[in-house]
This record gives sequence, C-alpha cells and structure tokens, in this order.
Amino acid sequence: MALHRYPLAAAAQLARASYSANRHPSVAPHIARSLDKDDVQAYLLKNGVLLIPGSNSVMDYLKFNLRVLNIGGRQFRIDDGTTEKGHSGTLWHQGFLRHAKAIFDWIDEGGTRPIFIIGHSLGAAATQILSKSYAVPGIGFAAPRPRKHRGTVVDDDLCLCINRDDDIVCGLPGRFHHMGKVHKCKAAGSAHRAGHNMKHYQKVLAEQHQLGLLGIHWPL
Repeated sequence: MALHRYPLAAAAQLARASYSANRHPSVAPHIARSLDKDDVQAYLLKNGVLLIPGSNSVMDYLKFNLRVLNIGGRQFRIDDGTTEKGHSGTLWHQGFLRHAKAIFDWIDEGGTRPIFIIGHSLGAAATQILSKSYAVPGIGFAAPRPRKHRGTVVDDDLCLCINRDDDIVCGLPGRFHHMGKVHKCKAAGSAHRAGHNMKHYQKVLAEQHQLGLLGIHWPL
C-alpha cells in the first residue's frame, strides 16, 4: 500500500492551528472526530490526518514528565500486534506512552485508522509512537525523546522529527532517544525558550526550505 505524503509547511500550519482546532476556521470544518479527555487532545480530520497538539511551553511540557519508566507501579503498553511484537526490546517513556495509548484507544473505538499523523511537543512524542503502531508516516515538531533504547525498530523510519537547535525540550529526557529521522534546524536567531512555540518552528522551517536543507514533503 502506498504511503501518503504531506507538505511540511502545511503540516506546520496544522500543528500550530491544533491548539484551537475546534474554533480554527481552516481546521474546524474538516474535523471528523475530536478527543478532549484527561488532558489529552487529538483530532481526526476527514482526510485521515490525525492531529495531536501538545504543550506550548517548557513548563507545561515538564508537567507530563512525571514518571519516566512507570506510573504508579504500572507499565503501559499499546496492545496492537505491531507494537506488542516489536516492543522489540524497546522501553518507552511511560508518560508519553500513556498519552499515546489514550489516543490509540480512542481511535480504536471509532474504527477509522489514520493515514498520516502530525503532532507538536507532547503530541510529537505520541506521533513517534503511533506512527510505528499504525505503520503510517508522521511528522513531529519540537519532538522530545520517547524511547529508552537506541537502534532501529520495525517502521521506525516512517516518522520525521523536526527540531530546533535552541529548543531544550528536544533533548529531553536525557539518555532517551527519538524514533525515525531527526532533522535538527539551526535557527538564524535564537528564540531562547520561546523557540518551542510552533510559530518559531514555522519560521525555521521556511529558512530550511530557502537554504535547500529540507525537503518539501514527507515522506521524501
């Protein structure tokens, strides 16, 4: 089955709009289903794109990083065949996996699987995990690191993480690793902590395209 491609600039626009998706004039009419429960938000668009907002500040991001390896003594898993088989020796960040599992269960209840996934921040962590789970392409902006072990796993290469070099969230948690391909953008001017905001990712994405350092679509 052919993989769906998506323009990076359009993905960045959607990621920015995801924080007000239900009210955003360019997104709201295209929402097929929406999730807003227990601090987890996600939107399945009519074209099959799964849109996952996250936290738009470093402090908000840190609130989700409560337990790295377990939560309340429980280890979370996503029980679909691909992920269960290929836990592949992979130990997931449990806060990120809990967030991804809530979205996975919600998608499973609706019966329609996504064909592409886009997320920012915490949503980018979930994008990395769910891209593997559904074996579909994903783009994560400002992506933290969701897995403990280094090395490739099945369908790892389907996700693209676009990270600014001045965004400290992209290096968290320490000693964890990203999924898929990571494109690290050197910003023309440091935005300091504000570099985590999607408007700064749109700016650096345009710079990368002008310099010919990044493709127009994903997958390439």
